[in-house]
Amino acid sequence: MDGTVLVADDDRTIRTVLTQALTRAGCKVHATSSLMTLMRWVEEGKGDLVISDVMMPDGNGLEALPKIGELRPGLPVIVISAQNTIMTAIQAAEAEAYDYLPKPFDLPDLMKRAARGLEIKRRARNAKRDDDTQQEGASDDLPLVGRTPQMQALYRLVARVMNTDLSVMISGESGTGKSLIARAIHDFSDRRTLPFVVVSANDLKGMDGPATVVSRAKGGSILFDEVGDLDADSQARVVRMLDSFGDNAPRIMATSQTNLSQKMESGEIRQDLYYRLCGVTVTVPALRERVDDIPLLANHFLAKAEREGAPVRRLGQDAMEMIRAYSWPGNVRQLENTIRRLVVTSVEEEITVPEVELVLGNQPAMEPTSTGAEGELLSASVAKHLRRYFDLHGGVLPPPGVYQRILREIETPLIEIALDATGGNQAKCADLLGINRNTLRKKITDLEISVTRRRKLM
Repeated sequence: MDGTVLVADDDRTIRTVLTQALTRAGCKVHATSSLMTLMRWVEEGKGDLVISDVMMPDGNGLEALPKIGELRPGLPVIVISAQNTIMTAIQAAEAEAYDYLPKPFDLPDLMKRAARGLEIKRRARNAKRDDDTQQEGASDDLPLVGRTPQMQALYRLVARVMNTDLSVMISGESGTGKSLIARAIHDFSDRRTLPFVVVSANDLKGMDGPATVVSRAKGGSILFDEVGDLDADSQARVVRMLDSFGDNAPRIMATSQTNLSQKMESGEIRQDLYYRLCGVTVTVPALRERVDDIPLLANHFLAKAEREGAPVRRLGQDAMEMIRAYSWPGNVRQLENTIRRLVVTSVEEEITVPEVELVLGNQPAMEPTSTGAEGELLSASVAKHLRRYFDLHGGVLPPPGVYQRILREIETPLIEIALDATGGNQAKCADLLGINRNTLRKKITDLEISVTRRRKLM
């Protein structure tokens, strides 16, 4: 590499590591812990590349980017930040940072990006940057945080598509944050001051339903939540609505936790609707696919609970490992609910392993999967669920108490369906199941099963 690099970070270790690595690579390096000093160097014309932290003792590195662009058009800036949220990545993209990396970063990766930045600087045109806007009052409390490669790739994709007019299909399992991604795309786009409208099948009913939806959007964004659940009539209404768009058309987004391409092939989703909605596909990873983000998210939710007035709580190392090893079939939403329960139920400031075991023992043991083949034996279907449950723990044993959790998973729907079949008559239900009536009553109480009497006997 050849060139002068300006490094700004209040962490002395990071300054030292970057200075040594860049110097060995052939660069000249000026390092500082002060944003004011960095800006003075930029104004003096020093540097071919800037590597800057966000939070500095005397200012915010992101907020300085527009000024750097004004002073030195074409000067590439690599932003590094410990604030690993989607908002940080989007703000970096909005402020036209050359690149963004979360801390802790991979040094060889940063060196490659720095080399590309220096090369671009040599070829860059001196064009004035004019996009120095930043949304005011935006919440940084989104649970879309993570430093794993999967989440960083997601952040970059969102940043690239947010100011385009392409439709966006956001896919992912329940609880991964699909609607939050859609909201972030809208809130950080140039449509941020316009309405964000979430549409259900009920909103499309009637002659004036689609027209009312478009009127509410006023050129903003429309989100079709779980579009795979729309019936044929609603799908036709959406297609006609999209075909009627003229000038000032709203941005179209949709979410789905099912495989829409398979539904299209089976005829459940209209082909013309599928291709209209899938301009860009954004896939939100399941929590088990980014396990390294689980401690970050857990601590995020602990801090959030504390800000809301809950007692201070922290997870002990072994307790955190147990949280990390769990499969989280309900993804981020399930993790947040679990942390909230632990904050309320834990006795001491440090949450212990037994407390985590107790809460996780009441969580769903098996993840919903697609229906088995027609005619498949119940035992074979259960075996598939159990293998998947163990596989999802990535070679680590599930929390103790698997036997009772699995029995509870099977026992609850069995009793509920038997009660429904017998119209809520507990005597007939006990006889149907082949158990004592008092045993049935105890199970109904223990499993918190609701019983409704009606005239229905099988």
